Amino acid sequence: MIIAVDAAGGDYYPENPVKGSIQALNESTELTVILVGPEDIIEQELSKHDYDEQRLLVQHAPDIIGMDEAPAQAVKSKQNSSIVSGIGMHKAGKCKAFVSAGNTGALLAASSFLLGKLEGVSRPTIAAMYPTVKGLRLLLDVGANLEVRPDMFVQFAHMGKIFANEIMDVEDPTVGLLNVGEEEEKGTSVLKDAFKELEALPNFVGNVEGRDIFSAEADIFLSDGLVGNLLLKFGESIPEALNTFVKKGIQKLELGPEEAKLVGKVLKASLAEFDSDRIGGVPFLGVDGVSMVGHGSSSPLAIRNMILNAAKCVDHSINKKIVASLK
Repeated sequence: MIIAVDAAGGDYYPENPVKGSIQALNESTELTVILVGPEDIIEQELSKHDYDEQRLLVQHAPDIIGMDEAPAQAVKSKQNSSIVSGIGMHKAGKCKAFVSAGNTGALLAASSFLLGKLEGVSRPTIAAMYPTVKGLRLLLDVGANLEVRPDMFVQFAHMGKIFANEIMDVEDPTVGLLNVGEEEEKGTSVLKDAFKELEALPNFVGNVEGRDIFSAEADIFLSDGLVGNLLLKFGESIPEALNTFVKKGIQKLELGPEEAKLVGKVLKASLAEFDSDRIGGVPFLGVDGVSMVGHGSSSPLAIRNMILNAAKCVDHSINKKIVASLK
């Protein structure tokens, strides 16, 4: 199993991609990792570590796409970047998957252009794993498609069900359509039409509201990319906000050091579900390959988990199963 890793992606390259790759290799003896990026900075980082030189390789790609660069222009002008080179290697069959914590838009553009779409897919989608009282559940789309047609919601549902079942181990996942109310007649014309098309799915539970996410009233929550991205970013802000609120509460109640320490331990344990490091990253569902993106601030642990998740996607043949589900 050969996985290519963007060694020049994210806020902490090449340190975190290198460390995370070594951790993944230590976890699975079946893996080989190719670090893609400027050879000099990768080799400099590798010199600080002990690793299996037979299973951790380097592919020189001198250009770097910055996190703030315009995706389409960056992909077009930087053909020798780590992202374009890594996706090109995947297209050529030199690796089974490519993972990156770099520019999400550029990775999506390169994946869509070079890998193409799976049969039956109108538009690829970005999914996110969201914490709930029942464990992690799936939210999609979270940014790839700001506007979504009714038929695309149906495709997202099929792709999400495959991913949730095969990778997240959610048995027989249910599907809900995020809306402003539970009633069928609620929402925009697009959402009303989507509801009618989704009704044909056996596990469709109907419209669900924002308050239904944490209680896991569905296993897969469907939205357009605008709403999904807002929910994703809101969710990411919760741990920091709660920390601030709790600290204010401790001061207001004038708790002693031991009491404050206990409250802090409870809060930390409660917020563990929001830790993106344990998820690592998610694939662009619908592209003809396994292209996975992680948070720009991904730690070595997040990179490790992203690599292992990519390998799991390959092992479970999720793309073949997605194509079969759409026929």
